[in-house]
Amino acid sequence: MSVWDRVRRKPSLLTVACGAATPAQRVFNRWKIHLQTLKCPECGSTRIVKDGLRWLQNGLSIQRFLCKNCGFRFSLNSSKNAENLRNKLYKIMVDAHEEKNLLMEAEQKIEKRDAGATAKQQDVQAKIFEAAWELKKLGYSDATIRLFNSALRTLHYRGANLFDPESVKEVIARQKWSDSRRANVIKSYDLFAKHYGITWVKPKLPRPIRKIPPYLPTEAEIDALIAASPKKLAAFLQLLKETAMRSGEAIRLKWTDVDFEKQIITLNEPEKGSEPRIWKVSSKLIGMLNLLPRKSLRVFGNGPINSLKTTYLKVRKRLAHKLQNPKLLQVSFHTLRHWRATMEYHRTRDIMHVKSFLGHKEVRNTEIYITLERKIFGDETSDQFHFATAKTMEEAGKLIELGFEYVCHHKGIMLFRKRK
Repeated sequence: MSVWDRVRRKPSLLTVACGAATPAQRVFNRWKIHLQTLKCPECGSTRIVKDGLRWLQNGLSIQRFLCKNCGFRFSLNSSKNAENLRNKLYKIMVDAHEEKNLLMEAEQKIEKRDAGATAKQQDVQAKIFEAAWELKKLGYSDATIRLFNSALRTLHYRGANLFDPESVKEVIARQKWSDSRRANVIKSYDLFAKHYGITWVKPKLPRPIRKIPPYLPTEAEIDALIAASPKKLAAFLQLLKETAMRSGEAIRLKWTDVDFEKQIITLNEPEKGSEPRIWKVSSKLIGMLNLLPRKSLRVFGNGPINSLKTTYLKVRKRLAHKLQNPKLLQVSFHTLRHWRATMEYHRTRDIMHVKSFLGHKEVRNTEIYITLERKIFGDETSDQFHFATAKTMEEAGKLIELGFEYVCHHKGIMLFRKRK
């Protein structure tokens, strides 16, 4: 195949992607440049065009040229600069051949590198999957396993060698993560290291601080969010409002956990090691749940919670703009748990009742709602209750019949209270 035939062929995909011409096309372009610099040996004009080939006795051919200025025909061997031009053309052909070889080598290296990277990535993903499956067999929850996979993939994609603890610590140190995210990634890699017998010194975990929610909505604002939501999301928000469930607990609620006649909801699969709970709910919530389709064992379907979150974010943004209330943008699913716990403590002033209502195992996790209640309502203790005392069981029984509730025992005297 001659140079001119190769010019007419289509460029390769790599050539098109790189935006470059083929080697033969570059030869043709350079030949055109040299043709433009060729001069007529008679008149010196540069208006030269090709005029066929002159065949020699040995079977070779020589390009003939025509001067459009004076009409003189000549070939390379009759031109004074023919030898120089022939040498230049030969050099161009050699350069084009070398460029073609370099291009082929580059393509081979890229293919080899991509194949190696793909194999390495598949190997790492297989190791992560193996460790995640071990966690599944050990009884870890699906949410924990999803977090484990996400954390390890993030470390790998950001350049960490999962089998080199120092590389992992360098990547973690460079990230601008929140304290909780950093702690989750460190814990996830610690599980991975234990599975494969990797010894490492964990980075110092930030001290967990239980932060006070920056904003608690009013009941009217929560009701506005529920009213603006579609049917499924509205029932979900009403459930969080009345029971203070975590969103992960609510999304796994089953139809068998709801007693529609007695209006009772039972939670037997709590998160974070909490205690099982049971609530008496309103007829409004029971009616909203009754309107939902029963296509699966779970009340809110088998899908992930992310779809509900996406819908909620759109509803919240639209309502905040409509009411010109940017504080609504701070109301998350978990905010409703904080709101309900604060209202329960304000209603009863009984921290142990709130602890049981939320399913906490330790009362210190519940004490934050005392601070929240005082922040919102102030110190109104003396104005909220009637107080009474009893020295004998008969007096205590009469107070209980009158609606008083027992508070504590102090120096042989029983203290009772009743909300005004």
